[in-house]
Amino acid sequence: MARAMNINWKKNTTLFLVGQALSLFGTMVVQFAILWHITLKTQSGTMMTVFTIAAFLPMFIISPVAGVWADRFNRKYIINIADGAVAFVSLLAAVFIVTGFESIIGILFVCTVIRSFGQGVQSPSVGAFIPDIVPQKQLMRINGIQSSVQSSINLTAPAVSAAMMTFAPLETLFFLDVITAVIGISIVLFFVKVPKKEKTVPQDATEQKSAAYLHDLKEGVNYIKRHGFVLRIIILSAIFLFFFAPAAFLTPLQVTRNFGGEVWRLSAIEIAFSVGMIAGGILIGVWGGFKNRIYTMTLSCALTGLLTVGLGLAPNFSIYLAIMGIMGISLPLWNAPFMTLLQTTVDAAFMGRVMSVFTMVSSTMMPLGMIVFGPIADTVSIEMLLIGTGVVITLLCVPMITSKTLRKAGKESLKSSS
Repeated sequence: MARAMNINWKKNTTLFLVGQALSLFGTMVVQFAILWHITLKTQSGTMMTVFTIAAFLPMFIISPVAGVWADRFNRKYIINIADGAVAFVSLLAAVFIVTGFESIIGILFVCTVIRSFGQGVQSPSVGAFIPDIVPQKQLMRINGIQSSVQSSINLTAPAVSAAMMTFAPLETLFFLDVITAVIGISIVLFFVKVPKKEKTVPQDATEQKSAAYLHDLKEGVNYIKRHGFVLRIIILSAIFLFFFAPAAFLTPLQVTRNFGGEVWRLSAIEIAFSVGMIAGGILIGVWGGFKNRIYTMTLSCALTGLLTVGLGLAPNFSIYLAIMGIMGISLPLWNAPFMTLLQTTVDAAFMGRVMSVFTMVSSTMMPLGMIVFGPIADTVSIEMLLIGTGVVITLLCVPMITSKTLRKAGKESLKSSS
C-alpha cells in the first residue's frame, strides 16, 4: 500500500505522540479515580460489572459510525474533537461536584458513559491515522514506542491519582483532565502536519460521495469476511478479551478483599503492571518480535494465561505485585504485533472501518465477560475465576499456532513492512 509520506515524519510522529500522551495522562488520572472510588465505596462485583458496561458499551455503539468517519473525514480533526468532548464532560463533572451535587456515584457513571463514547470515536481514528504519518517499515517500532508511552502514563497516572485522592478533592482531578486535554489538543491541531495523499476508493464500492454510512460499514464488514486472517485474529482477540475481563477489572476488588482496602495498594498494582508494560514496549521495540508476528502474539497469549492463573494462586501481596509486573511485559508482545499486522496488511481505504470493528469487538467482550464473571465474584472467589479464565487464555495458543491463514498473514505483514 503506497502512502504519501512527509519527510518530517519523525517530528510529526513525536508531536502527535506527545499531544496524545498529555491528553491520555489526564484521562487516566480521572479513570483510576473513578474506578477506585466505586471499588472502595461499594466493594461489589456487581457494581464493578455496571462500571465495566458503562465504560465499554458506548464504545461498541459508536465505533461502527466512528470507523466510517475515520475513512471519510480528516482523522486529525476527529481525534481532537473526541478529546475535546471528553474534556468538556470532565469540566461539567467537576462543576457538579463543586456545587454539591449529592449523587457522586451517579455523576461518575454518567461521566464514564460519555467518556466511553469519546474513546470509541478516537480509538479507530488514532489507529488509522498513525499509518498516515509513519512509514510502513517503521510501524512496529512506533507501535512499540506508543505502547511504552502509554505504559509510562499508566505508571505515573495511578500514583498521581492516589496522591490527589488523598490530599485534594475529587473535582481537582477532573480539572487536571481539562488542562492536559487543552494542551494536548493544541499540539496535535496546530503542529502535526498530515501529508497530502490521493483519496483511496474501495475497488468494489460505489464512487458516489453521498453513499450511506450503512453502505460504508457493510463494505468494511465484507472486507473483513473476504480476508480470512483479519476475521480470525479479531475472533481470537474477542475470546481473549472475554476471558481476560476478571484479570483486568476484578483484581482491584481482589486486592481490597484479600490484602487491604488502602488506595496505595490499588495504586501499587497499577504501577507494577505499568512498569512491566514499559519494559514490554521497550522489548518489542528493540527486539521486534519473531519473524512471524503470529508467533510473538502466541507467546504473549501463553504468558498472559499462565500469569492470570498465577494471580489466583499468589500467596501474598509481594508475589502478587511481581506477577502483575511480568504480565505487563507480556501484553505489548500482543498489542504491537497485532496493530502492525493490521496496519501493514489492511487496505488504506478500509483502515478506519477495520479498526472500528476491532474497537467495537474489544468494547463488547470486556463488558460481556464482566456480565458473566462480575456477579459470580460476589458468590465465588475471584481466585477461582482467575485460575479458570487463565487456563482458557492459555489454550487459545492452539488455534493461533495451528492456523495456516494466520501464520501466512504473519509472514506477509513482515514482508510488507520491510
